Amino acid sequence: MFQDEAGFGRIVSCWARKGVRPVVPRQHIREFRYLFGAAEPNTGESCFRIYSHCDTVCMSHFLKELSKQYENDVILLICDNAGWHKSVDLEVPENIEIMHIPPYTPEMNPAEQLWDEIREKGFANKFLKSLTAVIDRLCETVRNLTVEVIKSLTGRKWIQEISQQIFI
Repeated sequence: MFQDEAGFGRIVSCWARKGVRPVVPRQHIREFRYLFGAAEPNTGESCFRIYSHCDTVCMSHFLKELSKQYENDVILLICDNAGWHKSVDLEVPENIEIMHIPPYTPEMNPAEQLWDEIREKGFANKFLKSLTAVIDRLCETVRNLTVEVIKSLTGRKWIQEISQQIFI
């Protein structure tokens, strides 16, 4: 599985026809929630949780939840090099093994593609009046991610080839 996290908040983006300058309500309130996610590109299975911030405590909790969701599996979790992914205080369940992609190579983590999809489907051209509305929208958008969508966004030929070599 590939893991990543992204922030979602009350900052608004929108699109408009070429030559038209859109008028969009803006806020100077910077309220965010962070979506931690892990996805398996070959099957489309996933696990998502929302946290108030990104740190070792939240990552440890996410790993615990992921471990419970797949309690009968051994998970090879591939992460980037965020500090909370490598912290000595990180609590990694017995059925999870963490590997890190090389530094400064987000293109190697297909979980990054999920955030663009969630932003496009759930947040583009939306004005959310509260942090609760952001959380509700985030939950709804994640629930609407199908296995097929996750596979199409995260599936890479090199991942499929490596998986076939490993599991033959």
